[in-house]
Amino acid sequence: MNGETIDFGFVLPHWFYWGWLVVMPIAMIIICYYLERKQFEKDGTRQVSSKHEDPDEIHVESNGFIRTIDWISEHSGQFVAFWTINAVIFYAFEVIARYIFNKPTIWVHEASFLLFGMQYLIAGAYAYFHGSHVAVDIVYKKFPKRAQFGLDIFTSVITFIFIITLIGTSYGFMMDSFGMRERTMETWQIAYYPVKAMMFLGGILLTLAVISKLYKDIKRFNLLGRSS
Repeated sequence: MNGETIDFGFVLPHWFYWGWLVVMPIAMIIICYYLERKQFEKDGTRQVSSKHEDPDEIHVESNGFIRTIDWISEHSGQFVAFWTINAVIFYAFEVIARYIFNKPTIWVHEASFLLFGMQYLIAGAYAYFHGSHVAVDIVYKKFPKRAQFGLDIFTSVITFIFIITLIGTSYGFMMDSFGMRERTMETWQIAYYPVKAMMFLGGILLTLAVISKLYKDIKRFNLLGRSS
């Protein structure tokens, strides 16, 4: 463009991007727990989320391993949920830099869509744990409770086929990406192998969530069988 150079202004360092995505959610979770504790000490009440509670749900005793899996599923979802705040800040910065200071960025769009992609991969376990994944239950709801648990057991076993494929494929992608120190093709050229690693991690987290649900469904299925 007639020898004209474009001033892109501030460019977010790669190391800061990855470090911030690790440190920021941990800090936010700690702050939220601290505020909740202060509120509890103030009025003696604790706000409890009820989105996972079903009045017709049959509660079963879980062992330490299953409780650990549930803790991981819950907090992995909380962890990546705070990433959304970063995308809002990123795009606000882009608008201000582009339209007020005439300095468009080369990193905001890429940083945000990579963030959302990793968030989607990791949050699968949280969604599965809370039953918020897409499910077609028009016929399912017409079955008696024990039959529902039996069908859940069957679908969980089938789910493992998908998960094994996901883990095996993503592991190959991850190792190849690490081996070549892959970077994105955009101007920012941030490392791409951490993103591929999140695909593998998401598969592991989802596997744990399915194991937890399968364990509980088997317990409920057997419990209803003994009580009938």
